[in-house]
Amino acid sequence: MTRFLTVSSDCHAGLLPEHYREYLDPQYRELFDEELAAQQAQREMMSKLFLVDEFNTKWKADNWTGLTGAWDHDRRIEVLDGDGIAAEVIFPDGITENNSPPFGAGLGLPTEGVNPEQQWAGARSHNRWLSELCQMAPERHIGLAVVPALWDVDEAVKEVEWAKRSGLRGILLPVMWGKLPPYHMKRYDPLWAACVDHEMPVHFHSGPAPQTDYFAMEPEGELATGAVGIYVSEVCWWLARPATFMIWGAVFERHPKLRVALTEGSCHWVPEYLELLDRRYTTHQASAKMGDFTSHLSMKPSETFRRNIVVGASVLARQEAEARHAIGLECIMWGSDYPHPEGSWPHTVDHRRESLRGLPEADIAAILGGNAARFYDLDVEKLAPIAARVGPEKSSFE
Repeated sequence: MTRFLTVSSDCHAGLLPEHYREYLDPQYRELFDEELAAQQAQREMMSKLFLVDEFNTKWKADNWTGLTGAWDHDRRIEVLDGDGIAAEVIFPDGITENNSPPFGAGLGLPTEGVNPEQQWAGARSHNRWLSELCQMAPERHIGLAVVPALWDVDEAVKEVEWAKRSGLRGILLPVMWGKLPPYHMKRYDPLWAACVDHEMPVHFHSGPAPQTDYFAMEPEGELATGAVGIYVSEVCWWLARPATFMIWGAVFERHPKLRVALTEGSCHWVPEYLELLDRRYTTHQASAKMGDFTSHLSMKPSETFRRNIVVGASVLARQEAEARHAIGLECIMWGSDYPHPEGSWPHTVDHRRESLRGLPEADIAAILGGNAARFYDLDVEKLAPIAARVGPEKSSFE
């Protein structure tokens, strides 16, 4: 084949807010109507805090037709074809199109200021809609169920089972757990077991961070200086944090077939992160006084990471592509981040070419689609005709 199979490890979809109503259980619809305006105002406030309000307004005006693919399936397929993408992993949407799931059930899945029962209801409304969207082209859409597992592990297991039956192919968990039990605790073992049994990879997506720390107010009523800079400097660390807990907590020892993806947090940090974990794992003078804190692990943290964890490297930078072997070629999955403005769309073709040009064909194939096909156990035979029609020409990367 003269074209590459391309799988975007990071795309987003979501309904315009008012349309989630019909997917909610009836008992939550009146509350949804009452809170719709307040939720919209909250999203607009976050847009202003992150200094993207003016940018988003222009972005939507310039790209609205393509942005409607966030909920319009025909338009979405047009965008995927134009970007040369045969298949995609679909996360919920966010601030840009103001179409997050209701009741705090979006990408961040916060634990502060939300009602657990309502957040579950919002998550289920999104999952129901997403299941319908994915069934329109099941070979191309890898839909992820939103699962607020921190509140109730038994309910999380039920949602995994429902999602599998309904054609979804993985789950999204909260990055931050706040005051709730963290992921190295054995209370989550039934959830990990269910994900393994039903072949549902676990996903963590960047974005959540302790925003109340960053956006603190001075006594004079002004926003503290540097909030956004602090956020962008730390957000990748918060994305990696669940993996740190799960590796040291022996989650992958107990569930060696569990698959985890860390998405849209870049991947340049991976070598130093793994070096740090391995250094702490190896007994040396500085850690000798800590006693035995490693014998419950049968392999180095880096080995566990390589076996169980991949990185959804949205909008892969050229520097990251050049450092692919230090990062781990087998763990990098390219992503477009459609339809977000920080993503590559509507310039995916040019951006992808610039990131990967001149690399060996086998390496490009792995990053663009091979690693994702293996991780998600995709039917590449079904995807082959699509890739042959829309995939990027191999010659364009020479």
